[in-house]
Amino acid sequence: MTDQDKPEPQSSRLRLPGFVNDEDIGLGDVMKRFSRATGIRPCRGCGQRAAALNRWLVFSGRSGRQR
Repeated sequence: MTDQDKPEPQSSRLRLPGFVNDEDIGLGDVMKRFSRATGIRPCRGCGQRAAALNRWLVFSGRSGRQR
């Protein structure tokens, strides 16, 4: 089996009521917001890194039953 034949792994979901509203947000988006708020300038790889982190972990304010 080659890398192209492998299915993409499912992202992990972490429920954080009160921290996240109804909208799901990825870890990469959280890191982008944090770095922007602290004045850190984005580099070339920031978009790719954020996309990879978003695939890895998603924060949700909803429970799994409400979807």
